[in-house]
Amino acid sequence: MPRKSRVKSKSGYYHVMLRGNEKKNIFRSDEDKKRFIEILAEKKLGGKFYLTAFCLMSNHVHLMIKEGNEDLSSSIKRIAGIYASYFNKKYDRTGHLFQDRFRSEPVEDESYVIALVRYIHQNPVKAGLVKKVSDYKWSSYSCYINDNDKMCQIVDTELILGIFSDDKKKAIEQFKKYMEQTEGTEVFIDIEEEKMSTEEAKELFKEMAMEFGIKDIENLEIKKRKEWHDLIKKYREKTGLSIKDIASIAGVTRYSIHKILKEKGKA
Repeated sequence: MPRKSRVKSKSGYYHVMLRGNEKKNIFRSDEDKKRFIEILAEKKLGGKFYLTAFCLMSNHVHLMIKEGNEDLSSSIKRIAGIYASYFNKKYDRTGHLFQDRFRSEPVEDESYVIALVRYIHQNPVKAGLVKKVSDYKWSSYSCYINDNDKMCQIVDTELILGIFSDDKKKAIEQFKKYMEQTEGTEVFIDIEEEKMSTEEAKELFKEMAMEFGIKDIENLEIKKRKEWHDLIKKYREKTGLSIKDIASIAGVTRYSIHKILKEKGKA
């Protein structure tokens, strides 16, 4: 069956979603996410495209992009190709990193535009990674609040803030309130599952363990140290997973997890 042609946007704006092949993770560390953002910055030079919003999840990416002097497909193929080469080389792997064809939809109506930006920023909340959109590091939310952030120099915030108010200070305050509101009735392209899979949860645990300086999560001596306790508390806070699930992922008893969480009153 032949593929359907992409619907052309009259405004030039699109919602784009890139996902991992076979739903596998495309980011294994913060370094990977930083590299993806660097590639976005490199590829948008010269007005090839304009980036209004982004959110990097473990196995997929949401972008709101406006075409510049390069068509959408060319821009996305360049971004995906360069990142895939980096990822495969780093992790000594071969084969497709991304699902064969990225998904996109045109963005036309003004109310749809701001609803889409909210939807993109709320992805980590819906996935149970954070409680508020402002808590997630790897989205463009902070770019609207703090334009001194170097990571955010790739984001063009004028369109969205201008919809809220001509006064930037007022626009930011209204933007913050709107981003925390419950989603409306709009329907956007998405992955089938929003909650982390068991594989994703295990991968995240390993990544966070490395951040806490824990290289061997099977080491029994490590599990007696403060770093292990801090890891468990932070992991529970970030994922909201049950004691049973965390115990299974960490390879310890439910009682040990309960005891650690009780130290912080999170059980």
